Amino acid sequence: MDRRSSPGSADGRELPLLLPWNRFFWEAGADDRLLIRRCRDCRSYVHPPVPRCPSCGGEPVPEAVSGRGRVAAVTVNEHSWGALPAPYVVAIVELEEDPSVRLTTNLVSCDLEQAQIGLLVEVTFTHAGDVWLPLFRPAATGKAQ
Repeated sequence: MDRRSSPGSADGRELPLLLPWNRFFWEAGADDRLLIRRCRDCRSYVHPPVPRCPSCGGEPVPEAVSGRGRVAAVTVNEHSWGALPAPYVVAIVELEEDPSVRLTTNLVSCDLEQAQIGLLVEVTFTHAGDVWLPLFRPAATGKAQ
């Protein structure tokens, strides 16, 4: 049954509506995998998840990606949002496989001074309600050249 998960679960984040074409994305973290839809026909990545490829109309199917990427934009929020204690870092992460695929996320396990554009990151997951939220932390290799 598609429903909004309990907003009071885990750290108080508003959780996504689970639909047939996005459920895989929110549940794959249980297996420590980041899945992004990819078109069977034109091989374009399709994110956010939608039922049809916007490039060619083909069928996108979930495909595992490395979970590595680069911070393309970042901000440090100094005020709490819901149950998220301040300060916390919001980032847009470009995936290694295709920089046009971007995820809006939080950086975790990261010093505020380290949270910069170009930082190399890797996915980690936090369980909240019925979903596993993809968050990112600094990768072992650090800053991009």
